[in-house]
Amino acid sequence: MQEQNNPLLCDIESGMCEMPGNETDSLGANQFKSIVKPIKVIYYTDPICSSCWGIEPQLRKLKLEYGNSIEIEYRMGGLLPDWSYNSGGISKPSDVAHHWDEVSAYYDMPIDGDLWLEDPLASSYPPSIAFKAAQMQDKEKAIVFLREIRELVFLQKKNITKWEYLEAAAKKAGLDIGQFKADYEGKAKELFNEDLKLGRELGVRGFPTLFFTGTSGKTEKVYGSKPYEAYENAVLALEPKAEKKNYSKDFTAIFDKYPSLTAREFSELTGTPRNETEKVLNEWVAKGELKKVTTKNGSIWMKK
Repeated sequence: MQEQNNPLLCDIESGMCEMPGNETDSLGANQFKSIVKPIKVIYYTDPICSSCWGIEPQLRKLKLEYGNSIEIEYRMGGLLPDWSYNSGGISKPSDVAHHWDEVSAYYDMPIDGDLWLEDPLASSYPPSIAFKAAQMQDKEKAIVFLREIRELVFLQKKNITKWEYLEAAAKKAGLDIGQFKADYEGKAKELFNEDLKLGRELGVRGFPTLFFTGTSGKTEKVYGSKPYEAYENAVLALEPKAEKKNYSKDFTAIFDKYPSLTAREFSELTGTPRNETEKVLNEWVAKGELKKVTTKNGSIWMKK
């Protein structure tokens, strides 16, 4: 990949969507108090971060295997404030289209770059603020909401700055829409600004960035999209005795936990060889158990 400092031009080799102009690397220990589980994870992400979409398989597996040991706190990083810059070969939305197609192939996760040709986003701030509004209601439903808006933007080419899509995702996540709208227009913006402030204090340079902190205060950091072992090793470095849960890899159990899965995710979570995944999933489509949604760069399977 060419050298760049444009956050939308993610570096495939490092797996990082990097922000320009934030070179500090400090970590305030006071940010990691009140740990309920042995390990607290602060996860800096953004709704339109393609590298963050790329680690969904690893992150979902980590929750299944080490969910009893880790508590993940989602923070928004503000990947795209606006288009008032010109760097890294990107000066307008259409410049992102080919890059997203390239990233899709590299991460083996469906992403349709035509969004940037058809209905481009002016900023990632509105969906980030919407996530904070969802988080105010229910942290677990907020994670479902984030997944919904990511599927909308990466697979369905929807401009998730628009209220109609945010509202639809909130309904699917089971949020109270009246409260969601009130928080989105009110307190959520302040909470988003707090995330941006903390990100600067922690020296967050790009996304995904995960800070793993144990009860002793020791911290492990994982920058960018990495193989599953990198996240697992961060857990074990802090808590060598962390129990690895032997979760059910049964088809029904996996789709009960995660109602939508890409082929790469299904392979990661079940151990199905990647070259057999589509065949297995399509057999369940034929049985009427799953619905398949296909994009130009891959598919996603959903529980009916």
